[in-house]
Amino acid sequence: MMVLRKKQHIWLAFLFIVLVSNYTLYNTGLGSSILPIETNGVVLGSLIDLVVIIPVLWMLYKGKFSLKQAILLAAIGCLAARFIIPIEHLQPFVAVTWAGFAIEGMMIVLEIFLIATLVRYLPRVLADVRASSLPDLFSFSKAVEKQIPQHPVIQMVCSDLLVLYYGFASWKRQERPGFTLHKNSSYIAFQLMIIHGIVIETIGIHWWLHEKSMILSIILLIFNVYSVIFFIADMQAVRLNPVYVTDETIYISLGLMKRTEIDFNKIEEIVEDKVQLEGKLSKDTIDFVARDFGEAYPHVILKMKEPVEVTFMLGIKKSYHQVAIKVDQSQEFKQMLQLKMSKHFA
Repeated sequence: MMVLRKKQHIWLAFLFIVLVSNYTLYNTGLGSSILPIETNGVVLGSLIDLVVIIPVLWMLYKGKFSLKQAILLAAIGCLAARFIIPIEHLQPFVAVTWAGFAIEGMMIVLEIFLIATLVRYLPRVLADVRASSLPDLFSFSKAVEKQIPQHPVIQMVCSDLLVLYYGFASWKRQERPGFTLHKNSSYIAFQLMIIHGIVIETIGIHWWLHEKSMILSIILLIFNVYSVIFFIADMQAVRLNPVYVTDETIYISLGLMKRTEIDFNKIEEIVEDKVQLEGKLSKDTIDFVARDFGEAYPHVILKMKEPVEVTFMLGIKKSYHQVAIKVDQSQEFKQMLQLKMSKHFA
């Protein structure tokens, strides 16, 4: 697995080299000095790099190939050409870049249609959330899956809705009873430190970059503002969504970053051995351990009879055979696990 990952990084390195070399060719003194008087052939080569080579390298890096992704990446390459290649050199091939704009335009129209679909069904989604006893992170996702057709764009919009909700509209909510993950850690302080760093970076770099490139400075500003909102929302999500336990299932989440449902009848073993808990977790183990300034170890590792599905940001899902958990009420949590397990094995 490690060798395979290193090979994938080679494709990313090639992509970076191709992108940087093309940017250097048209936007630096060194590049200008080696450009021939007749640049059509060079520009055509750059377009092939941006529209064909870079998309292929990206798909090789990700290990995923699809016609839809290839078309989208090619369109992005057409748009990138407008920013990388000066218009005086690009003029003979400007129709190619307009094709990129056309494809992106069609994608935006499709996404607007999907968002309109979400808005149409949103009242039903909210009604299901209000009627559910589950934590909002779980009831919202279940309501979306039930009421709205599945699509990556809808998943992304729903993730953004959760960010906006927890960032702005959750401050009057009371914390639910349950096992908490963050109170005996430096998680909140860690998040605040990240927010503080982003704010300082925004103030310091934005004005410097504004003089160099207004577009890049605006993009960076928007990204940094969203990042601050996200980290605030993530803190709220952790605070308001402790571990929720029913007779059949544990619902556990670590803010907006990851969540899962663990059925007691699918737990094979509860690991409490200190050596295993403080050792390096395997790649097949997902951890629900709040970040800390020092070392943080789980209190238990649940070995599953079959893989448990974990949902990450943007609706991305992966399966794991083990779940490592650290809670503030460790003894009570272990007693609860033993009690529930004894009932299911009885």
